[in-house]
Amino acid sequence: MEVEVVDLYATNPGPIDGYVLYDQDKHVSTAVWEGQERGALRCHEHTSKLDQWTLTPKQIELVQKAGFGYLRSIPAISLDNPLISALVERWRRETNTFHLNVGEMTVTLKDVALLIGLAIDGDPVIGITYTACSSVCEKYLGKAPESGYTSGGMVKLSWLKEFFSHCPENASMEVIEQHTRAYLLYLVGSTIFSTTTGNKVPVMYLPLFENFEQCGRYAWGAAALAFLYRALGNASLKTQSTISGCLTLLQCWSYFYLNIGRPKLNHDPMRDQFPFVLRWKGKQSGPTANRDVIFYRKALDSLKPSDVDWLPYRSMDSTVIPEDIKSTLILGRSKTMLICFDKAERHLPNRCLRQYGMLQSIPEHVDHWERKSRGVDGGVNLSGKMESELSEWMDRHLHIVDGYEEVDENEYIQWYLKITRRFVGRPISLSSEFQRTNAGLRDIAHIADTFITDGLDADQIESICRIRLIAHECLRDQFGGGPAMVPATPQVELGKRVRGKERVRRKGTGKRSRRDDNDAVQYNAASEDEQPQFYGAAMKIEELQLSHVDREADQAQIYALDNEVNSVLLLHADGDHGGENLQLCDANFELDQSALGSTADEENNEEPKHIAPEVNNEEPKHAAGELNKELNHLASEDNEEEASHLATEGHNEEPKHAADAVVKEELNQNAEEIDVANKAHDDAQASDISKEVDDVSHEIKNTSPSDASLLEVNNSDRVT
Repeated sequence: MEVEVVDLYATNPGPIDGYVLYDQDKHVSTAVWEGQERGALRCHEHTSKLDQWTLTPKQIELVQKAGFGYLRSIPAISLDNPLISALVERWRRETNTFHLNVGEMTVTLKDVALLIGLAIDGDPVIGITYTACSSVCEKYLGKAPESGYTSGGMVKLSWLKEFFSHCPENASMEVIEQHTRAYLLYLVGSTIFSTTTGNKVPVMYLPLFENFEQCGRYAWGAAALAFLYRALGNASLKTQSTISGCLTLLQCWSYFYLNIGRPKLNHDPMRDQFPFVLRWKGKQSGPTANRDVIFYRKALDSLKPSDVDWLPYRSMDSTVIPEDIKSTLILGRSKTMLICFDKAERHLPNRCLRQYGMLQSIPEHVDHWERKSRGVDGGVNLSGKMESELSEWMDRHLHIVDGYEEVDENEYIQWYLKITRRFVGRPISLSSEFQRTNAGLRDIAHIADTFITDGLDADQIESICRIRLIAHECLRDQFGGGPAMVPATPQVELGKRVRGKERVRRKGTGKRSRRDDNDAVQYNAASEDEQPQFYGAAMKIEELQLSHVDREADQAQIYALDNEVNSVLLLHADGDHGGENLQLCDANFELDQSALGSTADEENNEEPKHIAPEVNNEEPKHAAGELNKELNHLASEDNEEEASHLATEGHNEEPKHAADAVVKEELNQNAEEIDVANKAHDDAQASDISKEVDDVSHEIKNTSPSDASLLEVNNSDRVT
């Protein structure tokens, strides 16, 4: 038998070892794997109207002194929402890195400094929180917004633009500074600190703009990265649909490092301008219409080492990098805490050493940490609540990460593939995977059902039964749930009772699934209450249970008849050696519709007999009545001698053949008459039928041991 070698990740996308990505169940990749698409994220960045601000030369000087001269020069770059969304699906907030097939990567402090020109060294961006805007705006802007322009501690960007986008000529220095503070608040609220509210910015940044020289000493680049890390972490949760933060930084970072979605520009790349995001300035060309989230997801899932540029800035002109920024690039390798008011995020360059031209070793374990929401109350100075985080930032120069010369990156890759989420999208479709899994489960169930147990001890037989039970339960669960399967013993001793629970089938509208002629049993994708009953154990006549016959060569036909009284169901099973058996089973449960199933011969691919493929609610009752009439005929005095003769034949094959011939003739007759509605079953008739059935059962049970062969399947290893 051929064994198909299946890639482990085709069914298990990872992580195989979950001690690193411990929040996998909350991550969007879990929802995507289960077929729950959320589409492209709504990206909140508001750079489109920045060029509508008119700044005087004095204002530009103050903006540069405050440390935002380069950020101001960055034009509005069209955001690729599907690309950003696909990157978010790869972001892990446990490590603050992108988990790609080639290893971990992240936006580092070095990237922030080179791409958008913000300071990555200096004082932490932290201060006092506010829950009202009036007093703060009045103090630093000289004007308080009306209530319609505020929301808690935030003010609308439109209010700032309406009242401060044009500084009056011959304005006093105080007015110029007020208008410049309004511009800086608009600038950070549109770019590095954009929020998911869409058009508002917290006023807590205003006090940091009071003194422009002091403002220039803050590590705004570190704060921007902390804000982006937090935004990426929130957006990576499967419950989110928006993302904020400096998305221009994120998108251009991807352009530099990954050969996925890079735009084709209508001009030569600008290698002599700083900051480096200006390389992507200009109108793009090339097809982008069909690049949705799934397109980028597949590209990231199949990312190759050749698609990654680990050192993208080597091709840029380093002489254009300002000295004050170049001197701080060493902090790009600092393992430290990034701070932006109440947001504190870990910067872990030791997990991305190849972005610094070093060999990547297995990184040390990252401790779990809980992201706290601080500063809910107004007037709270967060410095007193974040002492440990501030202490770590103060020691940032002491934790510069260095690589090792002798490192086997193959060991890292082997470790990494066990702890990462290798795929976000499925390598094969849900339907294909479902069909393959279902086929495998059916094979396992069939092998267990037909396993010959002669010579096995009790423990081995129990193991076979356990395998059968698990396989049937999995098949049941895969098709929408259903009644619990009864574990079957391959060899059922004569007279031993094996009982199983029955479930009443309620009225429902489950869709009928298409028959698979290669399946031993047809499993309908219906609700739990609509699922038919299949039992894997051969039942004695005392049990009167609905039975299921599973044959390798010839499959059984199962007929479930709707009757409100104890009716007897004839189950016809073809033997392997030409012999035929007759089983009597109870069909004592209320059904809205008949569960008429038919299975194909697996070896001969013969077309199965279909007994009344389309029936209504009344037809099963008529069929039950007809079968009971025939049983009454067999059990009557006129036929008692004939029935006794059939039961006492010395050879097993003849009575089986005779009985089966009667059954076939009766069932064929019923197939012609089953479409006639019959509602004449009253309680008195039901009681008489039940008594006569019990008499028949009693007579058969009291026959000699040789006669009992009528109740068992020839081969004891087959399940009825």
